[in-house]
Amino acid sequence: MIKSYKSIQNIVGPLMLVDQVEGVKYDEVVEVHLQNGEVRRGQVLEVNGPRALVQIFEGTGGINLRDSKVRFIGKPFMFDVSEEMIGRVFDGLGRPRDGLSPIIPEKSLDVNGEPINPIARDYPNEFIQTGISAIDHLNTLVRGQKLPIFSVAGLPHQELAAQIARQARVLGDEERFAVVFAAIGITFEEANGFIEDFRRSGTLDHTVVFLNLASDPAMERIATPKMALTAAEYLAFEKDMHVLVIMSDMTNYCEALREISAARREVPGRRGYPGYLYTNLSTIYERAGRIKGKKGSVTQIPILTMPEGDITHPIPDLTGYITEGQIILSRALHDKGISPPIDVLPSLSRLKDKGTGEGKTREDHASTMNQIYSAYAQGKNAKELAMVLGESALSELDQQYARFSDRFEQEYLNQGFHTNRSIFETLEIGWRLLADLPREELKRIPTEFIEKYMPEV
Repeated sequence: MIKSYKSIQNIVGPLMLVDQVEGVKYDEVVEVHLQNGEVRRGQVLEVNGPRALVQIFEGTGGINLRDSKVRFIGKPFMFDVSEEMIGRVFDGLGRPRDGLSPIIPEKSLDVNGEPINPIARDYPNEFIQTGISAIDHLNTLVRGQKLPIFSVAGLPHQELAAQIARQARVLGDEERFAVVFAAIGITFEEANGFIEDFRRSGTLDHTVVFLNLASDPAMERIATPKMALTAAEYLAFEKDMHVLVIMSDMTNYCEALREISAARREVPGRRGYPGYLYTNLSTIYERAGRIKGKKGSVTQIPILTMPEGDITHPIPDLTGYITEGQIILSRALHDKGISPPIDVLPSLSRLKDKGTGEGKTREDHASTMNQIYSAYAQGKNAKELAMVLGESALSELDQQYARFSDRFEQEYLNQGFHTNRSIFETLEIGWRLLADLPREELKRIPTEFIEKYMPEV
């Protein structure tokens, strides 16, 4: 039942206090009708007796307390969905941003989603190819996983996000695949670059885009990832599609949470972020997964910039607890001209072993991955030793590993943002690098794989 009130008591930042309300519920949608005919949307954050605290998405500027009318809709925030979403661009609140007409919905879904029963969850174990060697081979992404990318301001994480959106696919001709791209708090130039890139490459034909610009109200950032995940869940679990959700930048989402918390005068937690930051992030990240009896899957790649490059900052720290690994970008590699600058040694995909091997990628995937990790780590150690003692102090074997480290960065990591490698091309590059090491050093690879795949030198 829709109820209207003209009893706004106070406005603080994005928050509005409405008095003398009845039957109002937490999370209920609110419409604020301004004196000039404008309508803004919001959501109930708290109900205390006859008072309701409302968060306004479009901001509270220009609202007249005496003349504005507040309508409580009686239901949570809903998003109209259908397969027509694919190829469209929406704003952070799910309204068309591409100048086209609204979609004809098949149904309306609560943007908060429904919790997945843990017993109903299926284990993520199928490979997703991103076309990026450092991810596909060394930090494999599997369907239903949540694998964040940790970056720092000034590094090309947006270019990497666009590359993954362009290149990602699932193996198998009969599998249906879609990308949901949520841009949270990005600049107009970045947004324009994404859209032009997607249109030029044809990526938009299988992508749903949600754009929240830095100039948009901060409160809209709270809704953007929820809109994106609602679209993804519909395509995955009702249309049997495999959906990859890329969300950039989750740091902007967390900053919006902190802004709301400060406006509500809540007791702050670490670094001023609300104490419920972990719980809130989990409601976003845990919407990834696979469900038994359903063909589709939702896979997440949240991208976040670490404030001051601090991996112990609450945002990356809590994200690491909830997700299944992390891809870390390196400024040192970026300064050397390596792109994408993925630092493979501290990066990790905790589910990589579940999505590799014969029938998924290739039988030599896991063993070559382990051998390359080991060789690169030894090469980095050798180069650090050479900086202290000089190259003449290195043994011949250490020098070989140091050369391997350099070749690995230039030939394997440094593929650029427009090179799309299949997993089989990546494996061949790995074998070509390993061929320069003494055969007796390849202790992590079974002899039969060496005989079968090692190229002739």
